Amino acid sequence: MADALLHTQLNLPNRRSGKVRDLYDVTLDNGEPALLIVATDRVSAFDVVMANGFPGKGIVLTQISAFWFDHFSQDVDHHLISTDVEDVPELTDAERVTLRDRIMLCRKTDVVPIECIARGYITGSGWKDYQRTGSVCGIVLPGGLQNSDRLAEPLFTPSTKAETGHDENISFDEGVEVVGRELMEWLGETTLSLYARARDYAMDRGIILADTKFEFGITAQSDTPLLIDEIFTPDSSRFWPADQWQPGGEQPSFDKQIVRNYLETKVSAGQWDKTPPGPVLPDDVVARSMTRYLEAYERLTGEPLELDRP
Repeated sequence: MADALLHTQLNLPNRRSGKVRDLYDVTLDNGEPALLIVATDRVSAFDVVMANGFPGKGIVLTQISAFWFDHFSQDVDHHLISTDVEDVPELTDAERVTLRDRIMLCRKTDVVPIECIARGYITGSGWKDYQRTGSVCGIVLPGGLQNSDRLAEPLFTPSTKAETGHDENISFDEGVEVVGRELMEWLGETTLSLYARARDYAMDRGIILADTKFEFGITAQSDTPLLIDEIFTPDSSRFWPADQWQPGGEQPSFDKQIVRNYLETKVSAGQWDKTPPGPVLPDDVVARSMTRYLEAYERLTGEPLELDRP
């Protein structure tokens, strides 16, 4: 397997970079403006990018998203045009080799400034809110819940989209103040509908989809928002092995929990304070994490993913 791809520098306009992905503007052969999303192998935890990455992680994330976009293509309009590097204009042959299987060519949208979160289980920041207030995003929950308990009904718990740092959980009514009631109701209904269908699909394959997050975008050509960004990946969702679920604490997962657990040992030892730069992750942490990502892909799609690259 090749080294992790941590950065790209393509000869395309308006390069910008998030924690994991690099974005570029492109113009398609038909003159339509589009967005190129490159999923690198960077790894972030506690909002800090680590010094090294997971070789092939960006490929796994891209292929899982592509699977789900296709799965829901009859239910919701989305931004994905193609995952084929041959459809990206102005790339060199070498760049096409490097980027194969890790790009999404997408329609450009104005991003709705609400992150849409569906929670089927009480965990993460929702669990912390519940411990403090007995509610999540203003939704009062029954007393006596344990960490990782299944909720009687999934919750729509929106948050603000922060440019830096952590997003902040908000109530439905606070979201209405940002985007209006009609759009907020559509976001809530669509989020819960997509979650419920993916939850049932994943459960049939031995995976609990504990929670997930979506982003939506608006174009002048579309009457309704488009589903954008990545969907139902281990970076945007909590996937738990169904046969190991036991309420009352943190669950084993198919995401970066191995990384977070390792980093907490660094914090406890006074070797890192959760500020940049991120430390180098040991080879065994990288290998075990990638094994979990690949297992999630295979369980969800029914096919193994071959990551060998020249």
